[in-house]
Amino acid sequence: MKRRIQYKALDSKVLVVAKEGHAGDWAAYIGAVPGYSHDAEWREVASDGSKLPESVARILFPAFEDLVYRS
Repeated sequence: MKRRIQYKALDSKVLVVAKEGHAGDWAAYIGAVPGYSHDAEWREVASDGSKLPESVARILFPAFEDLVYRS
């Protein structure tokens, strides 16, 4: 099964990334990026970004509502 990943630009240099985990859960991360290519830059945010609180993440990524937020 392919896990879902979505990203959004909050600004040209700030991305948020949501990614589904292995256990049917998910988490979202935020990070600063150079702003040249979001299609490439989201990966760095997904691996090294700061984890968002669940309340914020659920507003930004309603498509993940069926999953438990990773604590």
